[in-house]
Amino acid sequence: MKRKSNILLIYTGGTIGMVKDYKTGALKAFNFEELVKNIPELKQLDCNLRGVSFEKPIDSSNMNPTYWALIASIIEEHYEDNDGFVVLHGSDTMSYSASALSFMLEHLSKPVIFTGSQLPIGDLRTDAKENLITSIEIAALRENGKPVVQEVGLYFEYKLYRGNRTTKINAEHFEAFASLNHPPLVESGVHLKVHENYLLQKPAKRKKMLVHKKMDNRVAVLKLFPGLNQKVLQSMLNIPDLRVLILETYGAGNAPMDEWFLNGLKSAKKNGLHIINVTQCSGGSVFMGHYETSEKLKEMQLVNGKDITTEAALAKAMYLLGTGISDKLFKTIFETPLRGEMV
Repeated sequence: MKRKSNILLIYTGGTIGMVKDYKTGALKAFNFEELVKNIPELKQLDCNLRGVSFEKPIDSSNMNPTYWALIASIIEEHYEDNDGFVVLHGSDTMSYSASALSFMLEHLSKPVIFTGSQLPIGDLRTDAKENLITSIEIAALRENGKPVVQEVGLYFEYKLYRGNRTTKINAEHFEAFASLNHPPLVESGVHLKVHENYLLQKPAKRKKMLVHKKMDNRVAVLKLFPGLNQKVLQSMLNIPDLRVLILETYGAGNAPMDEWFLNGLKSAKKNGLHIINVTQCSGGSVFMGHYETSEKLKEMQLVNGKDITTEAALAKAMYLLGTGISDKLFKTIFETPLRGEMV
């Protein structure tokens, strides 16, 4: 007899876990029994469901590395007893959290699916039911006794994306997320269509999962804009103890050619600041040296963010700093794909 998959729901906060009290119209926070009562379809799923919740669920705008470590700890604690995990999370910072967990859970061999919703469960037109039910179905998918998905994913509006490839693109539409530099891993229609060639390939020999809970947040992001002045740049470069600056450049990694700008970056880099060049475009890749306006950055040997998202760049930088990586190795390791976050 086929064994049912054990799936753990982890509620951190957010709209998806809210249940409407129809008498008062107020939204009440997550209660696993209430959730099952509001979505009777969950009983039709061929898996065993359990739920755990943050002691105090948070709005995802308050998400930070301490909470990432808490999610990682919950997964670590329940890892052996469960076949998959579904993390219920507010949509605003979901891409940051999915990116962070992808780095924190090294040698992950089970699905960790982030999902949420734009409307609460109980609303007439809610997207919460479909997102939750399909996330659980994907987390429970098995082939030859092994999980089909063995990475951190983000499911929203009929598509499962690699978590560290996503960006929130819309605050109103149900299709709130995009992954412009990597195709979806699974698409939901009449059937679940798994794109196996896009999934993160795992080594034949399974390794024990390592959980990294130390994320060093001495990181900042500077988005270039026409009119950026020297004082603003210097105020960023001179932040005490700053270790990494993620520079959101134009197009394929282009930046102004003003002497004060280039000299400022050069001086900061000489003083030990790691500067990562990522594109501020939603899709595409950094290609330093392709245009004259990025040739100087290439000569300076800025870290090449290639096609990584800002969210994943931030998480990866915090993760690498947290491991205590040497300054000499930082650029080489950052430019190396670790969890499918870049080409």
